[in-house]
Amino acid sequence: MEKLEDSYRAKGLRKQLVKEIMGKGISDPAVIHAIGKVPRHYFFDKIFMEHAYEDKAFPIGEGQTISQPYTVAFQTELTEASPGKKILEVGTGSGYQASILMEMGADVFTIEYNDVLYRKTRMFLPKIGYAPHFFKGDGSRGLPKHAPFDAILVTAGAPVVPTALVAQLVIGGHLVIPIGNMNRQKMVRITRTEENKVVKKEFKYFSFVPLLGKEGWK
Repeated sequence: MEKLEDSYRAKGLRKQLVKEIMGKGISDPAVIHAIGKVPRHYFFDKIFMEHAYEDKAFPIGEGQTISQPYTVAFQTELTEASPGKKILEVGTGSGYQASILMEMGADVFTIEYNDVLYRKTRMFLPKIGYAPHFFKGDGSRGLPKHAPFDAILVTAGAPVVPTALVAQLVIGGHLVIPIGNMNRQKMVRITRTEENKVVKKEFKYFSFVPLLGKEGWK
């Protein structure tokens, strides 16, 4: 692996990106700090460096994308991540979202459906200083053996809210998930307020790759 460098130019571009997402309404200081700290260009081939600090999603292979920074920040804010919180990320992808959560001090469990991405990201993330708990499998069913979680963040669009994920939240915990069709989803936060009671809050529309698995798109 070639040596990765976080140059003054990259840091400058990251500052501009932070200003851009703040202009779009991101206000949590911990989220802003994490976006400003994690070198997003590390997740790109060198030839695509120019794209790393644009507020856009970008293909990472296997039909998947690295999410738009604003989207990552928006979802992260909704989880209310903070030091020591146990968070499950469904859809490891490139590992960028997991890195943001870890930069905020969360104890991150991350599960990936695609074997190629799972192996690639599991090798890569520790090399840049982030080592979440990695799992390969059907994220729509969560990680029952490691539950409960303070928050669950789903980085792919689901047709319905997976009941298995809601059941794996602590009381007071949040499930942040895009719900809709294959093309467009509404961001939803489900808060488990009691053992058998939840409160649902809906936000704006986004566009994610589909969540695959038993409680996702088959």
